[in-house]
Amino acid sequence: MMVTFPIALVISTLGCDIFYWYTADPFWTRAALWASGFAFWLGIAASIAGTAELLLVPGIRKRAASWNHAVAAVTMLSIAGLNWGVRIGEAEAVVLPLGLGLSALASLFVGIAGWHGGKLVFDHGVGIMVSSKD
Repeated sequence: MMVTFPIALVISTLGCDIFYWYTADPFWTRAALWASGFAFWLGIAASIAGTAELLLVPGIRKRAASWNHAVAAVTMLSIAGLNWGVRIGEAEAVVLPLGLGLSALASLFVGIAGWHGGKLVFDHGVGIMVSSKD
């Protein structure tokens, strides 16, 4: 379950941007910079594992939901990387409206990727070990 931290950090970046919008406290821009950076790099690590699983396990490759999940996750990761990249220089200057928009878009793609990932697990049984006793 390598995806839990990138998911939480993408959503946290959105929360930090909303708090900055509400309070104008520069703390939230620093927190969003760190959250978006870690979301991107931990997402890279999760995507390496996910890509290996997609390409090496034949039962996963044949499902359309797995390719939808992969495309949504790579899109989200690209947005998260851009979100982090624009904040590196002057974080306060880019939060409104660019950073907030990128955070919202990345959070939307977290939901899309999560939906398709859930379809893989719950509809297709990917990643579930069922014993012969059940």
